[in-house]
Amino acid sequence: MESQTFVFFGIVGSGKGTQVKLLMEYLKNKDGKECLYAYPGNQFRKIIDSGSYTATLMKDSVSRGELQPGFFPDAIVANILINYLAKDSHLITDGYPRAVHQSESFEAMMKWYKRDNIKIIYIEVSKIEAMKRNLLRGRHDDTPEGIEKRFDEYINQVIPAMNYFKGKDGYTILTINGEQSVENVHKDIIKALGF
Repeated sequence: MESQTFVFFGIVGSGKGTQVKLLMEYLKNKDGKECLYAYPGNQFRKIIDSGSYTATLMKDSVSRGELQPGFFPDAIVANILINYLAKDSHLITDGYPRAVHQSESFEAMMKWYKRDNIKIIYIEVSKIEAMKRNLLRGRHDDTPEGIEKRFDEYINQVIPAMNYFKGKDGYTILTINGEQSVENVHKDIIKALGF
């Protein structure tokens, strides 16, 4: 199987992280190829913990519940690709792109790395279901207001970032029903990918 590129979209609570892990395991068993996971969230946390000047500024904006400037995710993902992407490794991104200008950057990166046939996997859950799951997780920022804000941001910024790829050559958007068991979501993803 040639190297594949997958981009995961889904609101917080859609079970995206779990599905990424399951797909990575599936790919490893299928063809044994390396799978590069580009997830800006991890890198943000590393930067915030670094105690640098950037970390101080980031903490300020996080405490105000603002999105980080778009150049951060661009820089982080570009950095991951520059350092770790091999010609024949699969690539999965999660939590990127999250705004239209990031979609443009991502498209440019994919062109440069000669990646086409990119599969966008959108795990769809309703606002009510996302709210229910997030409140169950009980993270400190998972208040109904906090979740509401994240959901609105998702609809206003992230969905347009995904729709940017609609009808573009080399991009396919697959919508998966996220309101079913973890196993069935995984099965639906594999089926939609035609594996």
